[in-house]
Amino acid sequence: MKEAVVIGSGAGGAMCAKELQGRFQVTILEAGREFRPLKASLPLLGQLRKTRLLFDTGEIGWIFAAMKIRKAGSGMILVSGSGSGGTTTISTGNAIRLDRDLRELGIDLDEEFAELYDEIPIFAGHQEKWRPLTRQFFAICREMKLEPRTMPKMGDYAHCRNCGRCVLGCPHGIKWDSRQLLQQAQQNGARLLASHRALRIVHEKGRAHGVLARHGLKKKWFPADLVILAAGGLGTPLVLQDSGITCDAKLFVDPVLCVAAEMKDSFQNREMPMPFAVQKQGYIISPYFDHLSFFFNRDWLHPAGNIYSLMIKLADDNQGSIGRRRVEKTLSASDRKNLETAAAVCAEMFQRAGVDKSRLFFGTVNAGHPGGMLPLTAAQARSFHDPRLPENLFVADASLFPASLGNPPILTIMALAKRIARICRRGPG
Repeated sequence: MKEAVVIGSGAGGAMCAKELQGRFQVTILEAGREFRPLKASLPLLGQLRKTRLLFDTGEIGWIFAAMKIRKAGSGMILVSGSGSGGTTTISTGNAIRLDRDLRELGIDLDEEFAELYDEIPIFAGHQEKWRPLTRQFFAICREMKLEPRTMPKMGDYAHCRNCGRCVLGCPHGIKWDSRQLLQQAQQNGARLLASHRALRIVHEKGRAHGVLARHGLKKKWFPADLVILAAGGLGTPLVLQDSGITCDAKLFVDPVLCVAAEMKDSFQNREMPMPFAVQKQGYIISPYFDHLSFFFNRDWLHPAGNIYSLMIKLADDNQGSIGRRRVEKTLSASDRKNLETAAAVCAEMFQRAGVDKSRLFFGTVNAGHPGGMLPLTAAQARSFHDPRLPENLFVADASLFPASLGNPPILTIMALAKRIARICRRGPG
């Protein structure tokens, strides 16, 4: 049987591994360790922040190894998952189909999305789990004619316990993440190797021959007839660059800014994040308790149970690049205008809820949906293969998106990965 090496175990990598195992003997290389949810007591961490020992977001790795923090040259905080399951393990579990830009390129993923809806439990009837203040904000959005929509969730959310720890690793097995795909792949014979960081793809005369990886202090060679690169929007470009393959300076990251206020006994910290969202041109608004800001931003000094926060997520311009030592990403003039517009909408929502604008405070700008540095084009609508790549190397993550979604991308990434796996199964391999 031919050998396939999949780099990365998040949404794209895990889906490809599951779909390819059997046609190929699959080895999955994951740079991080086996994922474990955060076990630390959140009230205890809340007390720890008062000591001022927590002063830099990079310290989150000391507490929660699965959350990796990088800083762009502009100071923007970039968040990604590190470990089996990739960023899906620290996501909010949203299931949204967002393929309009792909359709404009001539890419039809109807079949792949239909399969996903059959394979993954998706639940949108969780309104009864919402706390009173969230219900009030939903009603306010309707009053403002913002057309709020309930967020469909991946997993058994009918039994959600409202612990508020989705982005810290669901401790109850309610939220779905790509480890379930990894488990299916392994049951069928795939190998998952954690703590194996891909260094570069060795290729010659238009074909990839394998992957050189590091495990501890050792370098290891993995020969391959097929390589799937799904190391994420920040990781994939680095592997390509170190393999002598250039990417486009079109990085997007979906920046996030939370607008918050003290609202006694709101207990948003013990509620599912992003229960609903308002979709506008260039941004979305959704209720979301920002743990990073709570632990590290000095403006967030109120008790967690007394903070209510609205998240602004931008669909930012594709302007940015990644180097081995530095990520270059700043907000464009258009991004800042959208941010100001969205912040004004949030302020009005709070005002209608009885909170004066002077009482609002802001979170730390961060981002967690990077991509766009190897964007698909209309010419690649059938092959899903960039001519810069060796013929047996495919990328299967958000690097392929032609523009920022400004929304949770997991479901759409998996649909892309399904199509890529289908192409690889029927191709010469």
